Amino acid sequence: MNILLVRLRLIGDVVFTTPAIRAIRRHYPDARITYIVEEEAAAVVRHNPHLDAVIVACSPHAPGRLRADWALIRRLRRERYDLAIDFHGGPRSSMLTWLSGAPVRIGYEVAGRSWMYTTRVPRPRALRPRHSVVSQWDVLQPLGIAPPDAEIDATEMVDDPAAALAVARRLAGAGIGDGNPVVVVHVSAGNPFRRWPSASFVELVRRLASRNPTRRIILTSGPSDAEAAAAIARDARTLLAADERPAIVECGEFDLAELRALVGRAALYIGGDSGPLHIAGSTSVPVVGLYGPTLPVRSQPFRSARFISTAAEVPNLPCRPCDQRRCVPGDFRCLSGISAEAVAALAENALDGRTQ
Repeated sequence: MNILLVRLRLIGDVVFTTPAIRAIRRHYPDARITYIVEEEAAAVVRHNPHLDAVIVACSPHAPGRLRADWALIRRLRRERYDLAIDFHGGPRSSMLTWLSGAPVRIGYEVAGRSWMYTTRVPRPRALRPRHSVVSQWDVLQPLGIAPPDAEIDATEMVDDPAAALAVARRLAGAGIGDGNPVVVVHVSAGNPFRRWPSASFVELVRRLASRNPTRRIILTSGPSDAEAAAAIARDARTLLAADERPAIVECGEFDLAELRALVGRAALYIGGDSGPLHIAGSTSVPVVGLYGPTLPVRSQPFRSARFISTAAEVPNLPCRPCDQRRCVPGDFRCLSGISAEAVAALAENALDGRTQ
């Protein structure tokens, strides 16, 4: 059996397919399994032990993309796949699935594209209180694969040894040793509708830094938010006593593999509902997620209940969840209503739980 899996873009969505990858390998132990992903999220599956090959498609906005796609399609045709599964359902992924030539092609019922699949599964447009792992798992139902269980089918991202070594060197260079509990605070978000206010991050970092003199807080961000992370660190330091300021450590940017290694070394991860949160969820490290317009039930870490996963949110808002295109009340109350004091309390509880 030669199987092709397709999931283009985004980091979190690729993370949420990893339980399905494991289940497919369990169902077809002798199959050759190939995964197509775009470069942005390729690190998530590059070392996945259940895959035989990872094909990295060029970015949708890269120069010469059409020529690259036709070369990719010719490669897929040569591979002669028996089964192709499209976890994405977008125009490009459905086209690649169809043109792979696989005689069995499974995808979602999507207007204008369903004909590209031989087997279709429903995908309701309404936002549902249902985890994204479960929603993407729908395309496995025609194969007779049982529903997912987070205890045995958790999300995963294998640690990259080279990235782990690089991170260890950077932490050592910053004076962080085994006696320093590391708290990773990610200040970026997938879009402005998920971005917690900078002032809230400043107050959170101040509270965390002043609580424990051995603690080290590392602020991470996407490349476009590096300046914002530096500003949060600077503003938090001004609120701390001189002997507390070393708790805030700046280590530069981390790529996805390095971020996975950093979180694996940490005592706690705090961040909004974005790709890095889901990478953190692939570890056993306690996670405090900041959920504004999104629901924890749909995107909290999908892993064993033995590991701490806590949600900071404003419950019972009639406008939540939303489509993240327009804030109807106009004040982003789902985010501004999450206080730094409440998040700090959740963080301390999570740290205490890990110690216990």
